[in-house]
Amino acid sequence: MIKILKYFLQSILIYSIFFLIKIFGLKISRIVFAYVFQKIGPIIKSKKIIEKNLTIFKKDGKFIKDDIIKLMWSNYGKTFIEYMFLKKFSKTSDHIKIKGKEILNDIIDQKKQVIFVSGHFANFELMSMELTKRNVKLATIYRPLNNIFLNPLMEYLRKKYICRNQVQKGIKGLKETINYIKNGFNIALMIDQRLSEGIKSKFFGKDALTTTLPAQLINRFNLEIVPIYISRLNNNNFEMEIMKPISFKESLNTKEQITDRLNVLMEVLILRDPSQWIWTHNRWK
Repeated sequence: MIKILKYFLQSILIYSIFFLIKIFGLKISRIVFAYVFQKIGPIIKSKKIIEKNLTIFKKDGKFIKDDIIKLMWSNYGKTFIEYMFLKKFSKTSDHIKIKGKEILNDIIDQKKQVIFVSGHFANFELMSMELTKRNVKLATIYRPLNNIFLNPLMEYLRKKYICRNQVQKGIKGLKETINYIKNGFNIALMIDQRLSEGIKSKFFGKDALTTTLPAQLINRFNLEIVPIYISRLNNNNFEMEIMKPISFKESLNTKEQITDRLNVLMEVLILRDPSQWIWTHNRWK
């Protein structure tokens, strides 16, 4: 009951903020909420999780933890308010530069079926949106919000402006995913978060429960993996990179081997710019 009340109060606050955001507009709201999140982010309960996660970087390394945290919260604030402007993003691609267009065009022209994988970088929602705008036949796998009062809005926004074909993770979602593949769809999913029903795989040198869904789909349908990475260049612009497809040979096709390799891929993408990744998730719980 206490959790339900907490979620209800959170939703009232966030719906009120979204109302104000629409009044002030995208440009001003981005600046304001980047600053607000930088200030309030470090005092909320996820601070300990972030600090623990960032222990993967040694003190004498090239990354400065305080800078990573500050820039991460700034991006978090901008992404938060951008949800209310997804309609604007869906109508143009002026805000995003695509690297690897030839790879994407080949997938579209040859009607290849692939699994697009990525992590929670910058405004990660824009990746599926851009694929959909370029006529990629796509279904995306998502995790519902814990807050039952906010989740309906999030699902509405995702289906309306990001990708119509949203598949909720879980057993039912797996069946839906298989049906989409059988009907010629590509699949997009995030593989960077902890999954309780996953397997232990090394992630930055530590055991982390990791989804095996990509491995299952690869082995069942012989699909290639296409990594995608998005970064925020400034307040208004992003760059999204479509990378070369990865084929898994017979010598590297066990569930564990594929999952390990994909975790290495995520490490490489995160290390490009750690401040672009969302460190608030308890990845090594």
